[in-house]
Amino acid sequence: PHGVEYGLKSSLVYADSDAGNDQSTRPNLFWKPPSRSEMLNMLKGLSKDGQTQPTDQGEFDLLVIGGGATGSGVALDAATRGLKVAMVERDDFSAGTSSRSTKLVHGGVRYLEKAFWELDREQYNLVKEALHERKTFLEIAPYLSQQLPIMIPVYKWWQLPYFWAGCKAYDLLAGKQGLESSYLLTRGKAIEAFPMLKQDKLKGALVYYDGQHNDSRMNVAIALTAISHGAVVSNHMEVTELLKKPGPKGQELICGAKVRDSLTGEEFTVRAKGVVNATGPFTDSILRMETPTSQDIVAPSSGVHIILPKYYSPDHMGLIDPNTSDGR
Repeated sequence: PHGVEYGLKSSLVYADSDAGNDQSTRPNLFWKPPSRSEMLNMLKGLSKDGQTQPTDQGEFDLLVIGGGATGSGVALDAATRGLKVAMVERDDFSAGTSSRSTKLVHGGVRYLEKAFWELDREQYNLVKEALHERKTFLEIAPYLSQQLPIMIPVYKWWQLPYFWAGCKAYDLLAGKQGLESSYLLTRGKAIEAFPMLKQDKLKGALVYYDGQHNDSRMNVAIALTAISHGAVVSNHMEVTELLKKPGPKGQELICGAKVRDSLTGEEFTVRAKGVVNATGPFTDSILRMETPTSQDIVAPSSGVHIILPKYYSPDHMGLIDPNTSDGR
């Protein structure tokens, strides 16, 4: 009568006011995902303990190739919709593009400027959606994200009202989903925040707020959440071939993939009714497994993120340079 139970697949969270700190009287409070060996058994179409199952039980509804942010998100979305999902990643979760971001959860202040000058409704709607998602992101994962003040140094007097209007428009557009309000900084306060800043002709600065998060840990959290909803997930599992079968009209249909465990060298097949290619810049290599003569559909873009010594910037504030060649 004093306990409250919450079921999560095979896990159990239990609170008992009479139990005190005696953990022996209650089940484990923390959900434990299946081991890697159990995951491999389920990928092979076996039961968790390695027992054979009927053929239809060993087939997945969806196989997701790629364990980055997109692949993990697809796996979670499908699993919460009741689909039987498998996801494989050839390296480790967030080993690629997903851990090489700016770490920002931003609403797109640059796109707002473009929407204004080009009267672009699509850019405006993009900013509105991004601001909504930013607030949601910060609320559902406060342990992996936080709001971040970002300073814009001003070296020309005309830039003060221009940037001020832009920041206030950004705040206004966010509405109730906004963070802290933007504000002006005097020249002295700007130098105090960033002592390494170029001081010649500095007039002052503006500060606005956006979000910041731990991208790689967020990726892992999404993958684990997909597992908690029944997805079968494994890293260090490379797809070497796509499986095909004849369709009702004579065409070839993808029905799974052959995979290789890069830790042990073991190869086996994963059968699925559908396959999602979520490999980012490596999309074309998977596409050519289906159609060897296919043309590249991805044009990768390169970017550089530099880690600077701590004395260049305070921990609690970011800095943006609006005078770069592409405005970023």
